[in-house]
Amino acid sequence: MSRQPVDFGRYTRIKASRQGRVLTLALSNPKLMNAVDAEMHRELSSIFLDAADDPLSDVIVLTGEGAAFSAGGDLNWMKRSFEAGEIGPDAAEAKRIIFSLLDLEKPIIAKVRGPAVGLGATISLMCDVIFASDNARFADPHVRAGIVAGDGGAIIWPQLVGYARAKEYLMTGDPVKAVEAERIGLINHVVPDAELDARVDAFAARLAGGALVAIRYTKVATNIGLKQLAHSILDASIAYEMQTFATEDHREAVHSFLEKRPAAFKGR
Repeated sequence: MSRQPVDFGRYTRIKASRQGRVLTLALSNPKLMNAVDAEMHRELSSIFLDAADDPLSDVIVLTGEGAAFSAGGDLNWMKRSFEAGEIGPDAAEAKRIIFSLLDLEKPIIAKVRGPAVGLGATISLMCDVIFASDNARFADPHVRAGIVAGDGGAIIWPQLVGYARAKEYLMTGDPVKAVEAERIGLINHVVPDAELDARVDAFAARLAGGALVAIRYTKVATNIGLKQLAHSILDASIAYEMQTFATEDHREAVHSFLEKRPAAFKGR
């Protein structure tokens, strides 16, 4: 019995479109530069499972709607969470996002314009091949929000740029422009913005027209070590992140950002 096509229409924060056997998934929260709110976080925890099961696609492209990939976590969501007495995002969802992405056997290409921040940076960098516009920038500024880079940044950044560079960027939250990101090996390709769509389309078509079984299981074999690393790190890093969601520094970071003033951290 043939499998039924996946109904991607049920997603409200991620838009799906097809070009042949290539499925494009676009993060969609355009008013906030595709920031991750509770609804998008929940949808990210299932979208890669659905993409894996989709019988009409062999290659996935992950991008953001409009001029941004993702501005990271929605601080208004964070503010509402701690005011309601909640401690951060759902940890089980956070784990599913990372492991469903790493378990996805189909090749997945990141197409990045503008900012890829926080969880946005993490999921773009965990894709198999990363193309970025020359206006893109990557950052994991969890520490600037007073929280631990626990949703995967501590896993993927050291694997791409080494521990010294990774710790510098993760402990400061400083952004990396696309040209520098390509130079240090954080991403594969940086191209002029006007050429980004065509370059990604051509690469996706090349993979879709290739020896798909060989391509798929080459990816699976290559990801084994990364998945083992994620299993050894992610529980602890999420636990540390959840702990810091309850700190005064996190509350101060959120309030200062929303009030457009410098944060006055107290180290607690």
